[in-house]
Amino acid sequence: MSDQLMGLDHVQLAMPAGDEDRAEAFYGGLLGLDRLPKPEPLASRGGCWFSNGRVTLHLGVEQDFRPARKAHPALVVRDLGALTDRLVAAGHEVRPDHELAGVERCFVDDPFGNRIELIAAA
Repeated sequence: MSDQLMGLDHVQLAMPAGDEDRAEAFYGGLLGLDRLPKPEPLASRGGCWFSNGRVTLHLGVEQDFRPARKAHPALVVRDLGALTDRLVAAGHEVRPDHELAGVERCFVDDPFGNRIELIAAA
């Protein structure tokens, strides 16, 4: 039974309605993911999808939106320092974390307050 799960297709986060441009600025502009077209009938629901071929994130509109403060995706980053510099320059607070020995990581919130963990690639 342990071989039934073969991978992770995508992670979905919630976002408020009408903020696709802010999502694209963060996930596309800062994190470097490409925006993907959403197939109908999903496109009419709002939200947006992003991928770079290895990481795929979906943002779905939630009418009573509340940001995910604890649950989060953890993204492995090739040059964590360069990315955190870009995020800070764009006005995002980056919160370094040193709780795990030997793991360089930090947390940042997307424009909607969803928690994102960034981990330096080994």
